[in-house]
Amino acid sequence: MNEYEFSISSLVIVPSKGGVFEVTVDGDLIFSKKDLGRHAKAGEVMGLMRKRG
Repeated sequence: MNEYEFSISSLVIVPSKGGVFEVTVDGDLIFSKKDLGRHAKAGEVMGLMRKRG
């Protein structure tokens, strides 16, 4: 795999209201627009996923 590829066994997108955008991996919240008060920067979520390794 290269830096833009991940092996994902499952992906669930959960609809929400109010502009909430949250990313969880294996049950752990890794990004929350609601908590940070901003959108993710380009590549930020992927970087957080890589850190989890």
